[in-house]
Amino acid sequence: MGKITLITGGARSGKSAHALKIASERQGARRFFIATLEALDDEMAARIARHRSERPPDFATVEEPVNLASALESLNQRADVVVLDSLTLWVSNLMRIYPADNPFAFEAGTLAGILSQAEFESIIVTDEVGNGIVPDNPVARRFRDLLGETNQTIARAADQVILMVAGYPLRVK
Repeated sequence: MGKITLITGGARSGKSAHALKIASERQGARRFFIATLEALDDEMAARIARHRSERPPDFATVEEPVNLASALESLNQRADVVVLDSLTLWVSNLMRIYPADNPFAFEAGTLAGILSQAEFESIIVTDEVGNGIVPDNPVARRFRDLLGETNQTIARAADQVILMVAGYPLRVK
């Protein structure tokens, strides 16, 4: 089974860059990048274009906003290392599909199981959104709670957890 690394931190803390750095250090590896961001507006489309241009060319990209389990399973025997960026956007995408909270624990548990059984190394990027003030609206509070619970589920399955602070990695687990 492949190693799982969860990288968390605040916005613009260097999470994605660190994930790509770790994956790029694997000499001769078949590298894949699973992107969960969807181009729902012009700013997001520009962000996707920027991320694509910054990504090393030896990463094959899979764009999958919702069905991460299937995307990951399809990479068995094809990948040596996979960067999944990000759980944050995945939870946001799932919120558009599921009006209730109960499917989220199942989705996160399924994802953790797939990652644990994967034949490749996984580097998962997520945001740490619960360090600030309590959001002033129910949707934002729901998002914060669901992402926090998802992060905990994946962290339990992970071999290591890294917290990025101002571009510097701190090993948590």
